[in-house]
Amino acid sequence: MPIPPGDPGLDRGLLRDDVYRRLRDAIVDGTFTPGEQLKDLELAAWLGVSRTPVREALLRLAHSGLVLAQPGRSTVVSTLDAREVRDARDVVAAMHELAVREAVARLTDADVAAMREANRRFADALAAGDAEAALRADDELHGVLVTLSGNRALATVLEQFTPTVRRAERLRFGSLRGAASVERHEELVRLCAAGDARGAAAVAYDTWHSLPAVGGTGDEEDVPAAPEG
Repeated sequence: MPIPPGDPGLDRGLLRDDVYRRLRDAIVDGTFTPGEQLKDLELAAWLGVSRTPVREALLRLAHSGLVLAQPGRSTVVSTLDAREVRDARDVVAAMHELAVREAVARLTDADVAAMREANRRFADALAAGDAEAALRADDELHGVLVTLSGNRALATVLEQFTPTVRRAERLRFGSLRGAASVERHEELVRLCAAGDARGAAAVAYDTWHSLPAVGGTGDEEDVPAAPEG
């Protein structure tokens, strides 16, 4: 059959995803602050792309609750609202619980070793006060189980709601009060290695559900409190 004109659709899809992730990460890591206005022309120039993938990314970010977008008007970074964090946290905790239940039977020794190594780097990052490194290591540890679960629907849900939780987690992992997560990780890995899917799933749920939201006014100061452990 004749080759369709224009650029391959796959490349456009990859570009859209990359732009979305770049903007998402900039919001999660605080590069773009709550209440800051996001202009698609400026973002396009920053990323070196056209305005179309930027506009598409902003719509996706709005669906995730990271920005507030009004067609024909301004798009701003959303504040860290306690109710939204709580709702997202509950969904993310349930998805990780399911991931563990589906993944434990498929774990190999190499997978367990990778989780232990990720937790070691997680602990080192906490001790150094490096929130970004802690979050990367945390993603890698839990990512082993999410990938092994093979559940694409689960991964899609996490892709949508985890960024909201991560904005709150940056506050938690920026201090040593997040060190309780190291112990939870150790217990998670131990139970996974022992083949205890039920016990490991419960620990995974508690790990993600241990970040309480307080207040509920939607103010910038209205953020989740760091857990006592």
